[in-house]
Parts: sequence; C-alpha cells; structure tokens
Amino acid sequence: MRIKPLGRQPYEPIWHAMQAFTEARTDATPDELWLLEHEPVYTLGQAGKPEHILGATDIPLVKIDRGGQVTYHGPGQLIAYTLLDLRRRKLGVRELVRKLENSVIDLLADYDIAAYGKVDAPGVYVRMPETGIEAKIAALGLRIRNGCAFHGLSLNVDMDLTPFSGINPCGYAGLQVAQLCDFGVRETPAALAARMAAKILNQIN
Repeated sequence: MRIKPLGRQPYEPIWHAMQAFTEARTDATPDELWLLEHEPVYTLGQAGKPEHILGATDIPLVKIDRGGQVTYHGPGQLIAYTLLDLRRRKLGVRELVRKLENSVIDLLADYDIAAYGKVDAPGVYVRMPETGIEAKIAALGLRIRNGCAFHGLSLNVDMDLTPFSGINPCGYAGLQVAQLCDFGVRETPAALAARMAAKILNQIN
C-alpha cells in the first residue's frame, strides 16, 4: 500500500487521476491511499437527484461516477481515497464500506467520541454534545471498476459547514452535519492524516 499525502487540491484533477490510475492498473499494481483536502465543491453521484441541491450557489457542482447523492467537500475536511484491488484483497463492496466506517469509528474513539454506522445509510454518525441530535460526521462513496475501488471517505474535521445547508446531504432532507471541532477536538486534516491511514490499514489488511 502506497500512502500519498496530497495537501489541498482542486476536485476534478484528483478525480480524473483516480480514474486514470484505476484504468491503467494491473494485477501487480500496489494499492494506494490518497489523503488530502479539497477546494470547495459539491459532488453529485451517478444516480444523484438534482432536487437535493436546494438553490443556486457559486460553489461548483461536479457530476461524478461514485455512488450516492450530493455532498460537499471543502477545506478543513479530511479526504481518504482508497484505490484498492478488491479481488486481490478478497473484499466485497459492502464489506469495504463497513471497514471504512469502522476506521472512522475507531479514530473517533481515540477522542472518546461515540460513533456508529447505519446499514441503510452508509457513513458515520454521532450524537451532538448539547442536543443529542443525530448528525453525520463522515460520508462514504465508492466506484468499482474491473474489481478495483476508488473514491472513498470524507471526515469533517474543522470546516465551514454552511455549504451543507444548500443541499440535502447524501439525499436526506434535514440531516444534521457534525465535525470533530464540535466535540472540542482541535486538529487539522493534515495532522490527522497519518492516524486515519493507520486506522484504514488496520481494517483492510
């Protein structure tokens, strides 16, 4: 597994680089884990419904090839793109989703934050400290091509959550969104990247 910290990047060049990597890889190509932040962007999955975008905005919208509905990426959010040969690892898609969720749950547990996944709504959820309201803190979206996965997960760390109010996050009207700093955790995505990578490797190896 090659781990690549990529810093802050625009969305579309990274997306196209994932596609190209997956298209060109062979049975001998090592898996890669890309860790980064994105410039502000909305992404709409391949079966995504435009009605989940609630109004006009100057944040760009990119229609992409992962599963799922619409989400937002921006500075202060840690992205982990998992470019994995699922056949070689003998992993099914649902199993990979659970393992990625568990990697986030394990990371949050290091900060004494209780988190959980949901069978019918991929991602990682928490209860807000003051209200107990359920909120989503990490989103997942994958694409499988020729038995290999790309795209991955996003964890809200310390960011401007305002753009989420312009969409139904992941297609759920009224879904609350949380981030690590809501729980008093003052970290940056770059500072968390190595720990996130270790949690993912622990799950998939």
